[in-house]
Amino acid sequence: MNETRLFVLAALAKRGPMHGHQLRRDARLDRADLWSRVKPGSLYGALHRMSDEGLIRPLRTEQPGAQPARTVYEITDEGQRELRALRDEAFTDVAIRPDPVDLALAVSADLDPDLLRGYLTDRIAALRARAAGIEHQLDRRWPDQSTVDDLVVDHARIRIQAEIDWHEKVLADVDKLDMPR
Repeated sequence: MNETRLFVLAALAKRGPMHGHQLRRDARLDRADLWSRVKPGSLYGALHRMSDEGLIRPLRTEQPGAQPARTVYEITDEGQRELRALRDEAFTDVAIRPDPVDLALAVSADLDPDLLRGYLTDRIAALRARAAGIEHQLDRRWPDQSTVDDLVVDHARIRIQAEIDWHEKVLADVDKLDMPR
């Protein structure tokens, strides 16, 4: 599943022709980091690849004032088909991907328990900071925020809370693990 591709095609289908800077701005304004792994910096490369594949096409070049020239893209019929396929894949692929922390824990029999406690404590702090950031987002509505946006943010909040709960359980059970003393 290519989330960047899905984001770009969906944005062009919903909002009409745009240039890369508009897409980057929309990714930031839509808080794409809460609900996807879309990185605003990856959008330009994705635009070029999708253009080469015929999923989008350059419509015109704009150069307002002293700003750099910007190519405006629109979605093609093939891009519309790809959008439907990607959306279908996202809805039907119910895969919870393994977290590398599980593997690290599984191969940590030789790790000092205090070091593991430190790692877990740091991870819990990072997760709590992420949760606080999401709570902050919930406090600040953005223009045209919808019920769907609220649900997506809530999904992120619930998933992070589950991670915090699991890490706290592991932390509480460190002394029960087969580790050196």
